[in-house]
Amino acid sequence: MSTSPPIGERIVKCPACGKDSVYAASNPYRPFCSARCKGIDLGAWASEEFRVPAESPPDDDPFGDPKRQ
Repeated sequence: MSTSPPIGERIVKCPACGKDSVYAASNPYRPFCSARCKGIDLGAWASEEFRVPAESPPDDDPFGDPKRQ
């Protein structure tokens, strides 16, 4: 007999710790497994650990120099 989750629920990996987490309305922390993991992720966003790398021009170059385009 398999132990599959009820209809409408899925088991996913917690993005913070990698443990199994129930992705359903019954889990108020979804997609995280706990309040702790949700807080860790929020802290990472607040401290700007998640950033998209961007190439910015050096400070001494004029912005939008047509010779460089």
